[in-house]
Formats: sequence, structure tokens, C-alpha cells
Amino acid sequence: MARMTTSNDPLVIGRVVGDVVDYLPPSNVKINVTYSSNKHVYNGHELFPSAVNIKPKVQVLGGDLRSFFTLIMTDPDVPGPSDPYLKEHLHWIVTDIPGTTNSTFGTEVVSYEMPRPNIGIHRFVFLLYKQVRRQTEMSIPMIRDGFSTRRFAEENELGSPVAAVYFNCQRETASRRR
Repeated sequence: MARMTTSNDPLVIGRVVGDVVDYLPPSNVKINVTYSSNKHVYNGHELFPSAVNIKPKVQVLGGDLRSFFTLIMTDPDVPGPSDPYLKEHLHWIVTDIPGTTNSTFGTEVVSYEMPRPNIGIHRFVFLLYKQVRRQTEMSIPMIRDGFSTRRFAEENELGSPVAAVYFNCQRETASRRR
């Protein structure tokens, strides 16, 4: 099943659909990601590492308090986007986020790691999955390198993501830091 998309869908253009997930079915659930500097994450926009060094607030827009969600943040461009042979690097996992709330109401099972891209422009992808039920046990990755969002979702019976958003980030030169 392919995502019902148009050729101008930013998740298709940005190769999030394809590189990270196979498809993103239509959903009435959305996520709103905001960093402390009041920087909102929009598909394909660039944020500098200095603006994303502290974990963001991620709001789940949709569902209800009886539905629970898992949030994953990953970088599929490791070590660099032209040859991402190490594939994904896991940056964050929060489970059991009740619908209509935000990530602070969930359980952080992998702590937030700030983006530190060295080579080229990396995509940092937030994916939201609706859980079948509140998770009592989850297969948690022990290492961040070589992470696979697809494998993690499959092992934990998460299905397809219900929402996704990504930003671009590259190494800052001293003159670009604010």
C-alpha cells in the first residue's frame, strides 16, 4: 500500500517515505514539534544544532486519552547523506504518550541525544506510531547506531506511523552560531 500522496508531498520529496518508512497511511493524527527556542519543526526546513540541543516538546494532535503513541527520532543519513552506509542513528524514543497530550506525559525509554551532523545536511525525522495498547514491555535498542525504524516498529507491533515530520540540520561553523 503506497501513501496516498501527491508528488509535492514533503515526506516523499525528502525521501522519508522510502528511506525510513515504506509508507505513511492517511491519518487524522498530527504531531507538533517545538524546540525551546520556540523553533517549530516543518518538513524540510533547516535548524542549526545549537537550536536543537535540548529535547523538544512534541504534541500529539489527535487520538484521545485512552490511545497511546510511541515517538521515534532518527537520523537516516549516517555518516553522511551521500553515502549513508551506517543507515539510521537513533536519537530518541518515548512510549505511552496519551493522545491529545505531549511527550512529557510519556515514558522516555531512550534519552534524547542532540543532533551532531559532521558531513553534509542530515534529515532528523520524528515518527509517531499508535500503539495497540499501553506497552508493558518493549524491545528497546541497546545501541543507537545501526537502528532500523522499520525493524523496531515490527518487533513492537507498531504498524505504520500515523504522523511524521522532519528537519534538515548540518554542522555549524563558528560564524553561524547565534
